[in-house]
Amino acid sequence: MTLHQNIALKNSRKVITDFSCASCININCLIKKNLNTVTNASFIENKKTLKCKKGQQFIIEGAPVNGLFFILKGVVKVFRTGINGREQIVRFAKEGEIIGHRGFGTEEYYSIGAIALKDAVLCYFSKDDLQEALLKNPKFGYDMMLFYANELNKSESKVKSISQMTVRERVIDTLLYIHRKFGNLRGFLNLPLSRKEYADYAGTTEEQVIRIFSALKKEGLITAQAKKISITNIQNLKNEISEHNYYLDS
Repeated sequence: MTLHQNIALKNSRKVITDFSCASCININCLIKKNLNTVTNASFIENKKTLKCKKGQQFIIEGAPVNGLFFILKGVVKVFRTGINGREQIVRFAKEGEIIGHRGFGTEEYYSIGAIALKDAVLCYFSKDDLQEALLKNPKFGYDMMLFYANELNKSESKVKSISQMTVRERVIDTLLYIHRKFGNLRGFLNLPLSRKEYADYAGTTEEQVIRIFSALKKEGLITAQAKKISITNIQNLKNEISEHNYYLDS
């Protein structure tokens, strides 16, 4: 790896080689989907597989873009730095998803940072290898185009919804997004987050999230045990923001 790649791969130093694309179980991964159509698979042979511990940052905002990360295992928080250095969480990503694609091919620097929320295994493909594979394999290039079109649609829908939602609706939308994407584990959302992380995704303050959670508990819509949140009346939450098409972002 180059020095620039080492900067982007902050704290992700352990490279492993026992995960092959052929044996990958992430059927929604773009690489996995195109294994049988790619004519030149050298970029797959050149990939790096990295282990990232919980809490480790592997993309630094502003670092040079040298490739893309595909999540093999784990959960990742993707964020940007806003006004006065405040963190804005863009999304939470899981197995099979791509990290760093917003700067791929269009920018020289990552516009986001990324931190593992759970122990993660990441597949890293260099920008040069991927660009060559996309040029030589039309099906792979087409699938990548569809991926970007879908990402653009979700981003535009989210911007529209957030601009029209109240703070309470944005917090509810965040709860439903986490439920929709990660499901439940023993009755609680399968992604424990701090109140600040809920606020950073919903675009509000930690104090507002605490107040809204308190109101939702009193109304019998959720229960909470520290970071663990359980949605007790999901239909009522859906009904409250149904006009904003909450289901578009997954």
